[in-house]
Amino acid sequence: TEEKVSLLLYNSPGVERLGIPAYNWWNEALHGVGRAGRATVFPQAIGMAATFNDALLQQVATVISNEARAKYNIAVKNNNRGQYLGLTFWSPNINIFRDPRWGRGHETYGEDPLLTGRMGTAFVKGMQGDDPRYYKTVACAKHFAVHSGPEHSRHSFNAVVSANDLHNTYLPAFKKLVTEAKVGGVMCAYNRLDSLPCCGSSFLLQDILRKEWGFKGYLVTDCWALDDIFRYHQYVKTPEEAAAIAIKNGVNVECGNTLNTLQNAMKQGLLTELDIDASLAINLEVLMKLGWFDKQDKTAFAQLGEKDINNEAGRQLARKTAAQSMVLLKNSNNTLPLSKNLQRILVTGPNADDINVLLANYNGNSGNMVTVLEGITSAVSSSTVIYHNRGCDLTD
Repeated sequence: TEEKVSLLLYNSPGVERLGIPAYNWWNEALHGVGRAGRATVFPQAIGMAATFNDALLQQVATVISNEARAKYNIAVKNNNRGQYLGLTFWSPNINIFRDPRWGRGHETYGEDPLLTGRMGTAFVKGMQGDDPRYYKTVACAKHFAVHSGPEHSRHSFNAVVSANDLHNTYLPAFKKLVTEAKVGGVMCAYNRLDSLPCCGSSFLLQDILRKEWGFKGYLVTDCWALDDIFRYHQYVKTPEEAAAIAIKNGVNVECGNTLNTLQNAMKQGLLTELDIDASLAINLEVLMKLGWFDKQDKTAFAQLGEKDINNEAGRQLARKTAAQSMVLLKNSNNTLPLSKNLQRILVTGPNADDINVLLANYNGNSGNMVTVLEGITSAVSSSTVIYHNRGCDLTD
């Protein structure tokens, strides 16, 4: 039982006697393979949504999954089983961005359920691939559900929405990704929905996700969300109770360590070992479909390697995506494009010479980052005088 419980944790140590290697389920790919060193960095999700080009986004996700498999192949050869080098990616974020004060809205595809569903579906298809036997990688639709701020109280917030708003605004994108894109993973949210913690809600996780939509993949908690159930929501009093309701309602992987209390929960009669078996079976199936237990050269993606990581084709696709993400509102008197031989140019704004605005969050590192200031400097004549002034700060 102790071994079974360990396989439900995101940082699973594996079971050596059964030939199950260590595996870390936590990997990021919001707009490129994230937190794993060198990778092609595509525009942030909100920018890619502004292209309104779902076919282009599927191409982007295909490049991301190529790089992900390549990194995984190299890591396995080097016996590196560390975090951010696996094949289960906690992307895309398909929450609906209704309030610009929400600090994570830039991770989403915006405020429109239809566009979010279309873009999210394209992303999942590109990530998971179309091989009849293996997942290329496994995507994860998050955060389920009605998770869009306020950020400061997300661990205790109770989202109360009408049935109309729930089913016509907040759930359509999730439904599309589950029923059409066949997304392999779903992440439950920190908050409560109508007083029920999302990671322990039979309404969300059983009635809608598993029964109505027929979801067959793995369900992962947002990080340390099970702690919130007893610590901040105060829905139950103990970690054992929180662990039990999560498992009994379909959670398969925990980002956190509350599930370590499952053996105590069994002793208290809160659940049985059969409940744990049912949860674990799905995890093992997902890993099997990724080829985790097979010899590497048996999978369809064994040829991916160093040549596929941050290569010229990927950088050109990132540039094309960035160009399509921009909206030119007006070009008075054909001011643009600017002449390269202007006498003087002022480059201003708090992001004009900022690397962070290029990388966004959940990002990789490209190794060839060019700020707006540097790009303009390299594009104009050597006789052009360039002034740079931040003008203001983003915050005071």
